[in-house]
Amino acid sequence: MKKRIILVLVPIVLIIIIVAAAFGGKIWDRFSYSREHADLNEYFGLTEDSDCAIVLQDEIVDDMAKFVHGTHYFTLSTVEKYFTDRFYVNTDEQVLLFTTDTDVIKINIGDASNVMYVSDTPQELDYMAAFYDGDVLYIAAKYVQKFANFEYYGFTEPEHMQVYTQWDEYTSAKLTKKTAVRYQGGIKSPILQELPADAQVTVLEEMDNWSKVKTESSIIGYVENKRLTDKTVSQRMCGTDFQEIVYNNVQKEGMINLAFHQVFENVDGNYLANALSSTKSVNVVSPTWFRLTDNNGGIASLANASYVSKAHELGIDVWALVTDVDSTNLYGVTIDFDELLSSSEKRKVLISALMNEVDTYGLDGINIDFEKVKSSAGTHFVQFLREISIETRRRGIVLSVDNYVPSEYTAHYNRKEQGIVADYIIIMGYDEHYVGGGVAGSNASIGFVEDGIANTKEVVPAEKIINAIPFYTRIWETGPNGLTASTIAMSAEPSWIAQTGVTPGWSDEFCQNYAEYQSGDTLYQCWLEDVDSIRVKLQVMQNQGIKGVASWKLGLEDSAVWDVIAEYVGQ
Repeated sequence: MKKRIILVLVPIVLIIIIVAAAFGGKIWDRFSYSREHADLNEYFGLTEDSDCAIVLQDEIVDDMAKFVHGTHYFTLSTVEKYFTDRFYVNTDEQVLLFTTDTDVIKINIGDASNVMYVSDTPQELDYMAAFYDGDVLYIAAKYVQKFANFEYYGFTEPEHMQVYTQWDEYTSAKLTKKTAVRYQGGIKSPILQELPADAQVTVLEEMDNWSKVKTESSIIGYVENKRLTDKTVSQRMCGTDFQEIVYNNVQKEGMINLAFHQVFENVDGNYLANALSSTKSVNVVSPTWFRLTDNNGGIASLANASYVSKAHELGIDVWALVTDVDSTNLYGVTIDFDELLSSSEKRKVLISALMNEVDTYGLDGINIDFEKVKSSAGTHFVQFLREISIETRRRGIVLSVDNYVPSEYTAHYNRKEQGIVADYIIIMGYDEHYVGGGVAGSNASIGFVEDGIANTKEVVPAEKIINAIPFYTRIWETGPNGLTASTIAMSAEPSWIAQTGVTPGWSDEFCQNYAEYQSGDTLYQCWLEDVDSIRVKLQVMQNQGIKGVASWKLGLEDSAVWDVIAEYVGQ
């Protein structure tokens, strides 16, 4: 009987043990900590042996660096995105330039990039500064650090780097015991790194049971809150000795009242005095003296010593203007800024020619009026401005640059960089509607002017901005042959009004007097630029707090406008 009971109980006990083991195994699986380790190459997105992940501040970014020859390298796009957008690359010349306030610093891309040229003086580097991998340019992090304020630390197994561009407060904590940092919050999440007791971590985000942390080797993952102790808030300290480049711009005291003086022949001081005879408070004159004659850096000059002497006698500075506008008509040459400005040598020729004129005639400034720069030449144009600014700054004279009202089509003029290297940015606050534009309208409505100033101020300091106003307008004709327009000087408007018999009326929308009349099948329209419209523009300029006013051009104005301008500049 006893044997029979044992024979029956043994299978039952075995079944109970098996069931208990299975049930206990499930409980163990549910509540035990996973020992699975994550693939850190996959975690960082590393696919090639030379890849190096970037941890920027407290985040792994998509951009990838390289670690080769014992040196960390960023792509040019990464440099421009996070550190500085002020490098200039010329793929034809295979050079990488950075222009400071006093020097052009050059690297020859590739095997010879271990030599840095500062204004043509060579300096040896202990690393290769820049190379191409296919079409992608890589620049050494060490080299970028010469021109941008950031610090970085490299880590291996796998290759990744910690980068800081900001130094703010952070919370640190100590681990109470040996702890696994996991990919996500949860005991079943794969392990990224195992840390010993007392290891320090940076607490990035605290949740109910888990916290997001960064380890001292910049692995970002999760640990349980119960493992953290001794939380401390600290200030991250910058470990670099980087000094920002200071551009000592030339600034004129008081408000600026600049008059553009268009000339097509060599004129002297008497001619200038006559042109200024009806003006008031003009303290800068910008004669159109220099015109580009070819794509090699050549210029034609109308500079005149007695003109400069008379201007200085009258207490007026001379900022001579160089332009491409008349080159085709006068010299039969269409200026190709890609060809001219993409060449380091041609830029030097042009700058040297202009500085020779400055030195010969004792000019107070140069005004750059390049109006046909295509987007493909934008970077070359900006590099030209950087380089000429070194020479104007060295001489203590003004560099001013004429610009269209900001638009997506002129973004390549890079007003932000202009605002750094140039002394003044002059907004050409006119030609809102122009011949060939296909639409009749105001030459400079108040909204157009105000937007132009406000949008420029987003990237250029107000104390560097001068807004140019028009002393002319257009008469639009809409008839059987379509839309045409003719330009009329401000001084000629009263005669036109008298001849046509129109009665202009004030438009609150445009802040201009508007006139129109019908003659046969043709509609004539004119948004007048007069003392009234200029007064409102100047009020907007005063409200915007900019440096002053320029006018295009001397000789087209109604003399009464000078009283309004004089009041604006406070003289």
